Amino acid sequence: MLNELVLKNRSYRRFDATFPIPSDTLDALVGLARICPSSRNQQALKFICINEKSQIGEVFETLAWAGYLKDWKGPAENEHPTGYIVILGDTNLGTRFDVDLGIAAQTILLGAVELGLGGCMIASVKKDELRSCLRIQDHLEILLVIALGKPVETVVIDPVINGEIRYFRDINQIHHVPKRSLEDILIRTPNAE
Repeated sequence: MLNELVLKNRSYRRFDATFPIPSDTLDALVGLARICPSSRNQQALKFICINEKSQIGEVFETLAWAGYLKDWKGPAENEHPTGYIVILGDTNLGTRFDVDLGIAAQTILLGAVELGLGGCMIASVKKDELRSCLRIQDHLEILLVIALGKPVETVVIDPVINGEIRYFRDINQIHHVPKRSLEDILIRTPNAE
């Protein structure tokens, strides 16, 4: 079951903009992150859930989409996400957010997949603009934005060929993501004698 969730958990960038995500669904996804392991158990991550149309539009304008797709400026209006979770680091509680951030973001996305949703972690954010439009306090560091919605695209995993790792879209708009093989990433140590 976990293997299936991980395989379905791709970086989706095109969604059904008519499919709303209720506030309680976003809250439940943050609830999953809340109970995850936390470095030194500081629990220094904070979350802002966005599902109101006016705020969705404001957040969308602060994001950059799919750096490898140079001719694509992001999803069309009818393919915008219908929810966001902004992940923040509370500097009053800690300063090392990297491990907690990865655990929380992946957990949120796996929870979304289980609900028939999909998402994309976006770190390329105009942070000053996002801070302003959401009135984020200075002691909260903007770490990541997770875009969420009902995916309307197909994302497939391909093998890496000739070291090429850049994702791409084919003529049918299928999104291809090259992944290294297990043998390419495993480092086997010699057997101890």
